[in-house]
Amino acid sequence: MKIALVQTNPVIGAFDRNLEKVFSWIDKARAAGCNLVIFPELTLCGYPPQDLLERPSFLTGHDKALARLVERVEGITCIVGVLEQRQGPGKKLYNSAFVIEDGQIVERARKQLLPTYDVFDETRYFEAGTESTIFSCHGLHFGLSICEDIWWDHTAYSVNPLNAFVVGNVVPDCLINISASPYYHGKLAERLTVFGSICKENNYPLLYVNQVGGQDGLVFDGHSLFINNLGEVAAFGKGFVEDMIVVDSDSFDLPFSAPAPVESIETVEQALVLGVRDYLHKTGFRKAVLGLSGGIDSAITAAVACRALGPENVLCVAMPSPYTSKASVDDARSLAANLGCDFQLLAIEGLMEQYRAILKPLFSGMDEDVTEQNIQARIRGNLLMAISNKMGGLLLSTGNKSEMAIGYCTLYGDMSGGLAVLADVPKVMVYELAHFYNRKGEVIPDYIITRPPTAELKPDQCDQDDLPPYEVLDPILVAYLEEHQSIEEIVANHGADLDTVKDVVRRIKLNEYKRKQAPLGIKVTTKAFGAGRRYPVVQGFQE
Repeated sequence: MKIALVQTNPVIGAFDRNLEKVFSWIDKARAAGCNLVIFPELTLCGYPPQDLLERPSFLTGHDKALARLVERVEGITCIVGVLEQRQGPGKKLYNSAFVIEDGQIVERARKQLLPTYDVFDETRYFEAGTESTIFSCHGLHFGLSICEDIWWDHTAYSVNPLNAFVVGNVVPDCLINISASPYYHGKLAERLTVFGSICKENNYPLLYVNQVGGQDGLVFDGHSLFINNLGEVAAFGKGFVEDMIVVDSDSFDLPFSAPAPVESIETVEQALVLGVRDYLHKTGFRKAVLGLSGGIDSAITAAVACRALGPENVLCVAMPSPYTSKASVDDARSLAANLGCDFQLLAIEGLMEQYRAILKPLFSGMDEDVTEQNIQARIRGNLLMAISNKMGGLLLSTGNKSEMAIGYCTLYGDMSGGLAVLADVPKVMVYELAHFYNRKGEVIPDYIITRPPTAELKPDQCDQDDLPPYEVLDPILVAYLEEHQSIEEIVANHGADLDTVKDVVRRIKLNEYKRKQAPLGIKVTTKAFGAGRRYPVVQGFQE
């Protein structure tokens, strides 16, 4: 039998739109001679629907779409991720997979492992299933599971849903897992390792179908997989686009290996591009505005925006102050020309003088300090927001994760915006992205890459005057934020200076209040600043 694995890009709660996509892909699968078509987790409502699940009208809309789907399925078996309402004690919903044939729901699997780590909060909404499902189709038996159920870890869950497929009375010919698995750099390699081991150790092939698309700060990468019983990747879907791959059951046991998808800095770039495109388009925006400083962060933000939206839909604005070098303005103009986007110049020296004059009575006798530097950033933020309001383009903020972590950014200044494109991209990775964009010729002007990073808010300013070198800072941030290492462990494991590590951790804690007010960022690491990191602003824990 032929089986279609379809990775779709839903919009949360857009039931008619999502359903029409399913209908279209079913027709394509049928035309390709497929007997079975498989869709991702929560296909009809999109993932994650969050507190929309508490609205009865949302559940009604979902069930109407499901009824239309069931009625429409004919001449092919369809597996789709759905919400399943339930009665009795506990939560009101299951996260389920329905098997539909000829106008009827013939089997259902209920997600047993409900993740609550990082961005996940499924026990808030769902009751856990208690049984593993094996169903038959065209003479073959399939073990059906949902996302986390295949990621069982004895340290996190007491029940392993896959055990029923290993010791059950009916041995499946193949495992199916439908997922909405968010991307982060390294996730693809983790999947290949975990899934390959399961297939090889248990002598099962696996059909894995993953959602694709941007949803708020999350990006789902697709990369659906067919892994044979030897643990080899036999076929895979494209990354970051909707796709359908067709698998023949005759190949379940064949020693055939396709080139496995490989992660690189290009994968990160693709995630950022999709995240920007879907966030703007799904919220009704077609144009973007950003401040172009002549520095590397705004350069990469502009490059990503032009890739995502088309350069004709991106406006870059340079706002030089008396401290801005001519090279910065020239590089900003050259970058915009290389990208093909609109470029405007708004000098802010006059506004700075007006601020000084207005504040002079209050600031009399006080030396200039970071206050005046922040005023420059806030002038720029106000101008950019005015342009955004007038022209209807979403303002993109340009700060990177390293700066966000330690508060090297200005609240209501350079943090202003509707989407923070690089908020989860460490500074060293920003440079990797620059080299990626220049791989076929100069896009990012060379001096932007080679010059010492600077905010240019005072004479002869350099980031390294206030921060450790980013090659030192970024590993400390990864160890503390993503790996949860203590100060002592970071010093021992990374050879970092104790005082430096203590100062970095102090700054991380001190600036939690800024991050709580920051725009949404696109997640590309294992721990982003956002829904997956929940730390109090007020705390007394000393580490």
